[in-house]
Amino acid sequence: MTLKLPDHLFVSGKKLRTMRKLQKQPNILFILLLFIVINQNSFSQQLSIKNLHGEVEVFRDSSGINHIFAKNEHDLFFTQGYMAAKDRLFQFEIWRRQATGTMAEIFGEKELDRDKGVRLFKFRGDKKSELAHYHPRGELIIDSFVEGVNAYIAEALQSPENLPFEFRLLGILPELWTWEVVISRHQGLLENVRDELNFSRIVSLIGAEKTKEIHYFHPNEPILDLDKSIPKELLFKDILAPYNAFRKSLTYYPEYIIPEARNNPEKFMTQLLEYETDIQETLETEKFSIGSNNWVVSGKLTESGYPIMANDPHRLIAVPSLRYMVHLHAPGWDVVGAGEPVIPGVSIGHNQFGAWGLTIFETDNEDMRIYDIHPENPQLYFHKGKWHEMEVITDTIKVKGKSDAVVKHFYTIHGPVTFVDLDLKKAVAVQCAWLEKGGAPYLASLRMDQSTTWEEFRDACTYNHIPAENMIWADREGNIGWQATGITPVRNGFSGLVVTLGDGSKEWDGYLPISERPHDYNPENGFIATANENVTPADYPHKNALGYEWSDSFRGDRVREVLGKGTNFSVEEMGKLQNDYLSLPARTLVPYLKDLVFEKNEAGKLRGMLLDWDYKLEKNSIPAGIYVMWERKIREKIKEISVPKEVMDLVGSIQMTRVISWIEHPDHLFSRNADIERDKFLVNCFELAIQELESKLGKNSNNWQYGQTSYKHAYITHPLSPALSDEWKEKLDAGPVARGGYSFTPGANAYGDKNTSGASFRIVVDTGDWEKTIGINTPGQSGNPNSPFYRNLFPIWAADEVVNIPFGYDRIKKNAMERIYLKPMNP
Repeated sequence: MTLKLPDHLFVSGKKLRTMRKLQKQPNILFILLLFIVINQNSFSQQLSIKNLHGEVEVFRDSSGINHIFAKNEHDLFFTQGYMAAKDRLFQFEIWRRQATGTMAEIFGEKELDRDKGVRLFKFRGDKKSELAHYHPRGELIIDSFVEGVNAYIAEALQSPENLPFEFRLLGILPELWTWEVVISRHQGLLENVRDELNFSRIVSLIGAEKTKEIHYFHPNEPILDLDKSIPKELLFKDILAPYNAFRKSLTYYPEYIIPEARNNPEKFMTQLLEYETDIQETLETEKFSIGSNNWVVSGKLTESGYPIMANDPHRLIAVPSLRYMVHLHAPGWDVVGAGEPVIPGVSIGHNQFGAWGLTIFETDNEDMRIYDIHPENPQLYFHKGKWHEMEVITDTIKVKGKSDAVVKHFYTIHGPVTFVDLDLKKAVAVQCAWLEKGGAPYLASLRMDQSTTWEEFRDACTYNHIPAENMIWADREGNIGWQATGITPVRNGFSGLVVTLGDGSKEWDGYLPISERPHDYNPENGFIATANENVTPADYPHKNALGYEWSDSFRGDRVREVLGKGTNFSVEEMGKLQNDYLSLPARTLVPYLKDLVFEKNEAGKLRGMLLDWDYKLEKNSIPAGIYVMWERKIREKIKEISVPKEVMDLVGSIQMTRVISWIEHPDHLFSRNADIERDKFLVNCFELAIQELESKLGKNSNNWQYGQTSYKHAYITHPLSPALSDEWKEKLDAGPVARGGYSFTPGANAYGDKNTSGASFRIVVDTGDWEKTIGINTPGQSGNPNSPFYRNLFPIWAADEVVNIPFGYDRIKKNAMERIYLKPMNP
């Protein structure tokens, strides 16, 4: 792939010809030379902006990161909103419409259910107390950010012909923001009402004990008993439809696009099915493995003598990127890192005192409630011995091509009502801890951004409700720490893993204070690492506030293995660990091949190749290609023999930890001659893997390397791409490129052939020298395909490499590719 640059960046034909030559060079060399050529004549601009209070300098570095230097807090966040909207305007507009439930207004009746769901689950609390939760001056900060977003939108609307291409293709215009858009919960990582319904269905069919056998619940054993008054028939109805619509990702259909740019309907359906299959495979096989890595290392183990922080959060890979890197500098603020572009502040990064990062700390913050409703009035529900009337809110939704839809939203004491069954005389509601004040994802990072000590950082963590995180800290004073965050219902007498009655018999006993969630500070071993697995100490006292669903520990175990055996770690070595491809499951399973008997010589030959292998899932590795297919077959076939047929469609992939435990202790899987049956099973899976590879990649095993277009690659698709004609795809999408690793390696990406998930953003910080900070954000900072920053970072990311993230003013200004000077517009 080459990087297409807009011609207007260059002032001479000579430079243009030079750039065309450079584009043919290897990617990393090309990026370096690109910087040298452009820096000879870097772009400079002065803008007069209404509502600014003072002058602001914005310097854009060679990676596309905006470094904002303001003289006051208002202008700092105003400019953050302005510049982010400038880079990601279409992403901003779609976020706004998802947050406000106004998709049907532009796309018609297909999106009406989504809008109903969004509005049903809307936060309806007080502005002042909500915004003050995230920062003492939260209202000023968020209003300033929104003001900046709107300033750019107003500017863009003056020349609508220059709007990003998506607006023209969809025939829409951006609209102004309000504070409610920023605090929307619609894209939060929320847990776990959909699991509850699914587990309830499984339990209703095979019982609680069998359900526990095939799932890996830990560290405690959950209560999975269903109340006998809950009709089984009710569980198999679409009782979460509004919630699912609220949470559903947006699909762009060809009819949304202007006719001349539409994809062929048949091709669209094929491509959409492929995309949805990839995502579904990710969601099914990744449920307990997709996640993030972070760690902090004490100065006694580092080359510099100062602590190092490393973080690579894993989410679905997208273009434009989910995350946006920025540097914010003003009195009281000096922080660089990444967050979501639509949210002020930085959620992962460093200031001049310390560095921090996050991974998900599994927390159940939702419960499904089932009520009896009055036989004569379905708006009355029974709770604590009395009939209560549901609260009703009437709403009007605009629908393109149709009359406005007038809808009614119903609420119980617990939360939004998603289903009423008049025949069964039951109602269903969802109790959501994230609808409490302070539930907007990541906004509490504003407090973290100004932390100067571990104590201040830990206090800031107590405001972080959603998502629940493993927050880590490292500072220049030599301290490292970990604090689990998240709003956590206390459940006594029930687990929250199956649906419960709403009659008052299974109430939450408040929320556990975040300061009482698991934490650690300056441990003797000199490091802390988390990777979404259960890292709660065995003697942790608040077991009634812990979840039961956690990621497998393979990624975290591998990180701890490396950190536990080394010293003098450098930033570069920590970056390499983020891309470590050693598979601990492979190291456990491959030795079983040694004593297996194969009838076919080819299988024995390939077995030998694995026995000599180093267990690393490197791209271009044939042993890695053979092993991963074998592991896939093991997971596929073990599900077939362990899961009862009546729940096969309800159970996802068996968690890898459970799979390995069954292989190691086959009597848990096979009732007779367990070791012999286990070996037969492994032989069969190996032979099936060979057959699959032959079918997929041909008979010649020399072509079975891992990391190729047909077997483990990254291809990042623009959300409009499936709905557009082929000529658009080349402009918008990125890839394919070969990838290594999978779900269970620190260098994590999706389990299947397509890298649909993983670390799109990475950062490593040496607290002794902020200028050593390295990171990446794929495919680029901009959402505009005509920008040089649209996918300039993709080839660097694909090569598992990074860029420098500068911090000092003089260095940033000297090397800036773009200099933008903002000043207040004269009244």
